[in-house]
Amino acid sequence: MVSAADFIRFAALKRTRGLAVRVSRSAFVRNVTVVMTGTVAAQAIGFALSPVISRLYTPADFGVFGSFGAIAGVIAAGATLEYTQAVMLPKSRDDAVNVFLLACLCAASTGALCLLCCAAAPGTMARLLNASGAWVFALLVVATIVSGLNQAFQAWCVRSKAFTHTSASQVVRSVSSNGTQMCAGFLGAGAPGLIGASVLGDGLASASLLRVVAPEVQALRHAVSWTRMKQLAKEYRDFPQFLATTNVLSALSMGLPVLLLTKYYGLAVAGAYAFGERIISAPMGFVTRALRQVLFQRACEIHNEGGRLMPLFVKITAGMFAIAVIPALVLIIWAPALFAWVFGPDWRFAGELARGLVIWLIFMFCNLPSVLFARIIRIQNRTFVFDLATLAGRSTTLVLGGMYLTATRTVLAFALVGAVLNVAFIIVVGRALKAREGGIDWGRVISTAGLE
Repeated sequence: MVSAADFIRFAALKRTRGLAVRVSRSAFVRNVTVVMTGTVAAQAIGFALSPVISRLYTPADFGVFGSFGAIAGVIAAGATLEYTQAVMLPKSRDDAVNVFLLACLCAASTGALCLLCCAAAPGTMARLLNASGAWVFALLVVATIVSGLNQAFQAWCVRSKAFTHTSASQVVRSVSSNGTQMCAGFLGAGAPGLIGASVLGDGLASASLLRVVAPEVQALRHAVSWTRMKQLAKEYRDFPQFLATTNVLSALSMGLPVLLLTKYYGLAVAGAYAFGERIISAPMGFVTRALRQVLFQRACEIHNEGGRLMPLFVKITAGMFAIAVIPALVLIIWAPALFAWVFGPDWRFAGELARGLVIWLIFMFCNLPSVLFARIIRIQNRTFVFDLATLAGRSTTLVLGGMYLTATRTVLAFALVGAVLNVAFIIVVGRALKAREGGIDWGRVISTAGLE
């Protein structure tokens, strides 16, 4: 005789097994796994070499590297005018290839504009980069063009569901970049070695994607039309108007700490910050780089089919927080000791800064679905206003901290402000989705997770 309690347990177990089978068969999960495999391999290589690289370069070298990365990141954020994000949206491949080529043209034009700025105001650019000489200007121009093309190539591969190739490109970038940084460090190349190796890694990653992109674009060359390109540029004009500007503001917010910490505390402190942020971001990249591609493709697919995005938004956001909370607590408690043990005693201070940074980065990690879904439902105007407020809040915190606080307390205050702003952003996008689609079907969220 089977008791009611036994029957309930059996039914629950059967439902759990059924859910596990559905998840394992999910195309979404398979695609995330494919991309994550390459991402994990790439990040693992970089993380494994970090203890060697940290002993070959000084915090001041990383300060120059961080300054270059901050400026290059701001330029790269607007290099394609974010038409790369529109590559996923057209239903026809003919329109998609025109948007793709439009993004590539924007990247080339941005590179030319960057070259013009370096030639017209070399002194100003040198002060921003904390380095001088033709080498740093040349690398900045190359980095701009390569980054823009890489964004376009990634977008096309995501549309084509070529996730294996995007995964492989991450491995190519990591091996070439970290390997070259290590070799350059043994040769005493200093900051130029760090920067040059990073640009080389991006270039080789782009070249690996070109093998996929070139044949497909060549097959669609009959559809390429200047007239259609102009029409699509106008149709998706909200991407350069709001999204590109928003991304530039966001990149500026991300780069400001290195630039302002250099101003108030010197290159060594800025380098410690840049190194700490790089190490903490590495494990987060295991998930975000894989999920960004597959989630955006899946969400666009649901959107184009007239489906509901809210279940997917809730499930992924909550899941990312669950993944991040335990590692974050470990870093908050033991980061200084871990940094000193793994990377050398010179980097203990980087661990102290990292302990504060993790408070911000955990919520930045969780807002990935919000960033992607805001693009799909086209609320760039609201996110633009929000990013203006974010830039103002972060800038004010860093300036006031630089004037009145120690470096550690300034970074902690910056992290707390960033955490609050990221939570607010998640709420803004969630409310926009709720207004668009209505309430949440919690049964569907729990049972299917939106991953069919």
